[in-house]
Amino acid sequence: MSKSNETHASLIQVSYCLFAEHGIAKTTYTMIAKEVGIAKPSIYYYFDSKDALIVGVFDELCKGIEFAAFFDLEQFTEDNFVESLIAIGAKMIDEQDKDPYFTRVLQEYMLLATRNQDFSKRLLALQRDYLSGFEALLEKASTLGLLRNKDNLTAKAHMLALILDNIGHFMMFDEQIDYKQIWIEAVYSLFTRDE
Repeated sequence: MSKSNETHASLIQVSYCLFAEHGIAKTTYTMIAKEVGIAKPSIYYYFDSKDALIVGVFDELCKGIEFAAFFDLEQFTEDNFVESLIAIGAKMIDEQDKDPYFTRVLQEYMLLATRNQDFSKRLLALQRDYLSGFEALLEKASTLGLLRNKDNLTAKAHMLALILDNIGHFMMFDEQIDYKQIWIEAVYSLFTRDE
């Protein structure tokens, strides 16, 4: 990675952390420059405005949480389907749990989305991507004969997406719930299995 790319990545990562700690509105270029170890004017080489930096961090956040970042339809087979679906959901829960900044940064962008249609549209597109992604997964599971009941596949796919999303939101407030077990039960409720 070139020095320029390293600095760009550092600016994104430091901004991400500072947005979580201080909020987007209160994070300044001075704070970011100090943490990265560069002069404040140098930031303008990478981002011509704070708005551009905010979008840059948001783009990286979205890339990291999009459906395709976790789920690859081709990896799901008759032999590993349920186990893979459970493992990926558990991994997502673990990753969110281990990142102390994620929920606060996401909340910052959700607040921005209430005032800025660009952020709102992007977040809605992410949600729709999960809905359609789970639809594709359950269609494949149905084709493989893995589902208990093939009725209402779209609603069942949306249920999985909404459960996973709600687990993420609920984790912001309560650490005492067994989120992985909730995910496991949600998945098993749709699939045939030997108890």
